[in-house]
Amino acid sequence: MAFIESISNEEVAALQAVQFDGEIVVVDTPQALEEACAHLSKQTILGFDTETRPSFTAGVTNKVALLQLYGGGKCFLIRLNRVQMSKHLTDILHRADILKIGAAVKNDILGLAKLRHFTAGGFVDLQDIVENYGIKDKSLRKISGIVLGKKVSKAQRLSNWEAKTLTPQQQVYAATDAWVCVEIYKSLSHLS
Repeated sequence: MAFIESISNEEVAALQAVQFDGEIVVVDTPQALEEACAHLSKQTILGFDTETRPSFTAGVTNKVALLQLYGGGKCFLIRLNRVQMSKHLTDILHRADILKIGAAVKNDILGLAKLRHFTAGGFVDLQDIVENYGIKDKSLRKISGIVLGKKVSKAQRLSNWEAKTLTPQQQVYAATDAWVCVEIYKSLSHLS
């Protein structure tokens, strides 16, 4: 199947929105993190993304506040501003036998490594894969529009990911970003 190489913002805006409607688990205690890792370590493919509280000051960047990992029908929202990255979690991020599918993963990995050193393994960047299909657009929103024919909302992107509690809208937004990476990957793999 041939894909268009580019899609305009107007064309994306006209598409039907897609969002994750499965189970979302907010992980904000060490016990919840261990339970999440037990589930995630049994998966072979995970959707991957991170969120950071935006900074509106030049030269100031915040630490990664949220790690989203989707697998086995559940999306775990790991609040790294509340729980430390455990060895079990970095083991998952290191394992080459668990594919972690994301978009622009390099910066996400660098941000996570500032919290706890680990050697990344098994990461697949959709931005690299789509080039093989002639797709020139690199944003997750546009890749989703081209490959799935559906748009991913970016309405919560600049919200406070370090808030005391994540709103339902933030949770769905964050879960969708991780889940849709797997959906795109499956669609592309199906064509290979």
